[in-house]
Amino acid sequence: MKNQLIFIAQRLINMTLKVIGAGFGRTGTLSLKAALEQLGYGPCHHMKEVMLHNDQAEWFSKASKGIEVNWHEVFKNYSSAVDWPAAAYYQELADIFPEAKIVLAIRDPDAWYKSVNNTIFRVIPNFPKWIRFIFPRSDKVFNMIEKTIWQGEFSGQFEDKKLAIQIYKDRVEAIKKTFPAERLLIHSSKDGWEPLCEFLDVGIPETPYPWLNDSSKIKRAIIVMRILQWLPLTILVLFIIALMVN
Repeated sequence: MKNQLIFIAQRLINMTLKVIGAGFGRTGTLSLKAALEQLGYGPCHHMKEVMLHNDQAEWFSKASKGIEVNWHEVFKNYSSAVDWPAAAYYQELADIFPEAKIVLAIRDPDAWYKSVNNTIFRVIPNFPKWIRFIFPRSDKVFNMIEKTIWQGEFSGQFEDKKLAIQIYKDRVEAIKKTFPAERLLIHSSKDGWEPLCEFLDVGIPETPYPWLNDSSKIKRAIIVMRILQWLPLTILVLFIIALMVN
């Protein structure tokens, strides 16, 4: 335990990106984030960071428009990065951080497509436009997601299941061909701790490998979004009724 704390302290002092997650979202990236942080490679960048921090939303918004950003500045407070939007720039990040190791999170292609299609792909069309109007930062984030993921990764054709799965498979093969075996780990959440710890040359924790799944939370959020879409109209109708009654 003492050695692990010393290791984590050294990571924090010498903060730079040491692990780059190249896998698409919904491939176990949330579990991988938790695992990396437990192993001392935290904080780990994830889409949630973009949602929470103004500077992250601003940087990735610029990157999605093709504007050059300082990746050292973007990741100055992180030891690792997984999930979109960082994964969309895996090659660029690998070049800028040549000492960083690459972890490619994978999942059964059909299960991956189903998960994306039932969760994050449904967020933007169901997110109330009036909220995006009132809160410009949310609009900036969703525009970034549209450009980076749905247009950038899938050329606006994610709804074509066959094509989307082929793009997923092509990404996996491209990464396999790009990086040497000593720099790349292909990892599924089902693989657990052992291959990840061996790859990073750290001890295996006594606790089980994290198994995090936010699908149910996202689905509940989508239901709430659909209800909120009608809120302004509902208020307007109630206001008109109140005027008529009076």
